Amino acid sequence: MSRTSSPTAQDFVPFATAALDFHRALNVPGGPLVTTRAELHALHAHLVSLHGLLDAQAVRTGHLVPIEGDQLSAARTRIWQAADHVHAAYHAAPQPGSGEVPDREACQAGLPEGAPELTICQRHQRTAHLVRRRTTPADLHAPFTGLVRY
Repeated sequence: MSRTSSPTAQDFVPFATAALDFHRALNVPGGPLVTTRAELHALHAHLVSLHGLLDAQAVRTGHLVPIEGDQLSAARTRIWQAADHVHAAYHAAPQPGSGEVPDREACQAGLPEGAPELTICQRHQRTAHLVRRRTTPADLHAPFTGLVRY
């Protein structure tokens, strides 16, 4: 099995990257502006998808090349941490209309805000379940992910 492959029609990651760059250029103006909950919801979905991709790559690669798998696992952990922060930012952002900011703990209690806002919490909790199976608390709180094998 070759470790390198030629680009195929199935390689959509460069397109996703270009789409994010295009979105930023068109939709994030210069100067102060509050990020909307819809934007944070979409960013969270993107990070969770990226977490899933890195998880699949880390598991698959780790069996063949453990050092590379360790690095991908560390990247997967950092992407989860980013998703967790975006989730927290979502709940810190004012609700459109009322301007009310619910407590983050309300997310874990069940129905913090009702549908469709609940989807970010459901997605986050599903991914958190996977994170708990694949990582340790020490991994999640480690200040350095530069794993070294000898």
